[in-house]
Amino acid sequence: MSIPSLSGRRVLLIIGGGIAAYKALELVRLIRKSGGEVMTLLTKSGAEFVTPMSLAALSGHPVRENLFMPENETAMGHIELSRWADLVVVAPATAGLIAKAANGMADDLASTTLLATDKKTLWAPAMNVRMWEHPAVKANVEKLKAFSGFHRGAFVGPDEGEMACGEYGFGRMAEPAAILDAIVRELDTARPLAGKKAVITAGPTFEAIDPVRGLTNRSSGKQGYAVAAALSELGAEVTLVSGPVFLDPPANVRRIPVEAASEMLSAVESVLKSAPVDIAVMSAAVADWRVDGIATGKIKKTPGGGPPSLHLIENPDILAAVSKSGPTRPTLVVGFAAETSDLEDNARAKLSRKGCDWIVGNDVRTDVFGSDANSVTLFTRDGSESWPRQSKTEIAKHLAHRIVEFFEANTL
Repeated sequence: MSIPSLSGRRVLLIIGGGIAAYKALELVRLIRKSGGEVMTLLTKSGAEFVTPMSLAALSGHPVRENLFMPENETAMGHIELSRWADLVVVAPATAGLIAKAANGMADDLASTTLLATDKKTLWAPAMNVRMWEHPAVKANVEKLKAFSGFHRGAFVGPDEGEMACGEYGFGRMAEPAAILDAIVRELDTARPLAGKKAVITAGPTFEAIDPVRGLTNRSSGKQGYAVAAALSELGAEVTLVSGPVFLDPPANVRRIPVEAASEMLSAVESVLKSAPVDIAVMSAAVADWRVDGIATGKIKKTPGGGPPSLHLIENPDILAAVSKSGPTRPTLVVGFAAETSDLEDNARAKLSRKGCDWIVGNDVRTDVFGSDANSVTLFTRDGSESWPRQSKTEIAKHLAHRIVEFFEANTL
């Protein structure tokens, strides 16, 4: 049998209770043989059929069994465990595990991890044929399949055959080789933006007045950096044009540091001209004005002389320039609107005026600048949807998955 490559990929295997759990041992071996890394989570019922020692020996990692294990929580808690994997696999997936996940129940390590994960889950059902055919099980399976974005469930099997109980029908867990093929397939589709190019702007701009002073704003760049990371994780080739911030660039993201708005526009235009760009997310808080003529030396305060007179001129409109129709216009252009009043009216006016496709609007009167959380409304030409206050990482992931849905809907 030809073993597909999972080099560099991480799989979290949740093993439910059932006689088919013995197949999980072979699945772990195949994942390792294919170059993948696998960690195992063994349910209490699963431990009746396979031993932690066998799983640890095959996987090369300690086996997680209980929700409350202080000695393991310090090494990798269930939240971190749920983030570690590129894909979560449940094999065997019992009727109980399926029901818990479909209905948001979390009362043990397996169900808590399934609810906490931000990765797709692959289910390999295994149960008696009558259980598999029960309307409640069917309804729960359809629920998992219908979840959107990274919560969507994929299924492999069950197969038809003779059961351990002696009955015949659908309910046998798929063979480990078939589950491995499904893992490879799902990991390929877990990067739906592969081949897409994106340019992101983030952070503030700094418009110098003299060598030591300037006009700027309170943007931290956290939201834009989170968007760059989210798009990169989904496979996009991301260039991040960043104003001055105190953040490290996300992994696998090319960063171009800039200072003034004119430099940011120049960098963005250079990216757009170098190769076709599919996605532009203009999240930077660009200064609207700059000083007409930067002083070559520090402007000194003179006794009784009063404040200096500064003549301001308008900065280039980066969002409008990127949105302008032409050969370098990205397929999807997303702007940001930071408002202190009349969010919907101002955001919709900006959407129309700038010519972009979407506007992400937020009310900055709340704790937004420098914060790790945000609440936003996505405005499109067809409507709007509000996302409640949550981490900027989660906001970025929601936006990234809406971008995936846009390209899926517009693929010829």
